[in-house]
Amino acid sequence: MATKNVFDTISVNSRDQQRSFRWYRDQINNLTKKGQTSESSIMRGSALTTSLIPGNMYLFYYDPKHKDTLPYYDRLPLVLPFNKTDDGFYGLNLHYIPYMLRFKILGALSEYATDEKISERTRIEISWKIVDGSSKLEPLKACVKRYLTNHIRSKFLKINYSDWLTASQLPLERFEKANKQKVWYDSRQKYG
Repeated sequence: MATKNVFDTISVNSRDQQRSFRWYRDQINNLTKKGQTSESSIMRGSALTTSLIPGNMYLFYYDPKHKDTLPYYDRLPLVLPFNKTDDGFYGLNLHYIPYMLRFKILGALSEYATDEKISERTRIEISWKIVDGSSKLEPLKACVKRYLTNHIRSKFLKINYSDWLTASQLPLERFEKANKQKVWYDSRQKYG
């Protein structure tokens, strides 16, 4: 039986076992060479939704209100929303930190999972207070972003908890006005 998407492919290869950062990077690199990790191939399918629940992970297209004055921004954020507002939400955009750090941070966030048994309903219960008070989560301070509903340009791709590590390693960041090395360097100044 053929797999449905990049997340299914990597999940099948992992045989439901914990794998290392290097293993995930190798899997992503192999799929990238085969052309299976393009943003268009990932941003389609039945996981697209118009609703957003804090504690889940989402990928979506975004066009910032103040893009002309921002030093840079991510057009395709990978976000863990933690606080809804009347006109949008606050979330942690993992694209603002390097791949290895994303891997470590997601491991640290697992202690805030709502379920010990991983399922598509598992999410994290996190707040700014938790991020601000934890040295293990210090790098997330560079990831806090505000998103306005009327500047979201797509549906949300909800990523199941079991696929978070895979999603965090996909080279999908789409920074405008700067490359990812510059963004990661600036982020390091906020937590380093």
